[in-house]
Amino acid sequence: GAEIREAIAEVVSSITAAIRQALENTPPELSGDLMSTGIAMAGGGALLKGLDRHIAEQLKVSVTVADDPLAAVVEGAGKVLDNLEPYKGVCK
Repeated sequence: GAEIREAIAEVVSSITAAIRQALENTPPELSGDLMSTGIAMAGGGALLKGLDRHIAEQLKVSVTVADDPLAAVVEGAGKVLDNLEPYKGVCK
């Protein structure tokens, strides 16, 4: 328990800092939405026990973990690939 927490503390801190920076760099009209609706976590990192709670406490934002975090990444990528047009500005 404690050894694992200590081993990943720096990674968790980096993840939290990256999310904070992303929120700070988000236009006000979008960051307001994020602050009211919250952040959704997906992928392997979302499986880290307590990471959602840590991010919520540190950033004062609601955090939800996808029902199946690993599948959510693949499903999301599939949806983008099925309909690339709306995402051309973000996909390079």
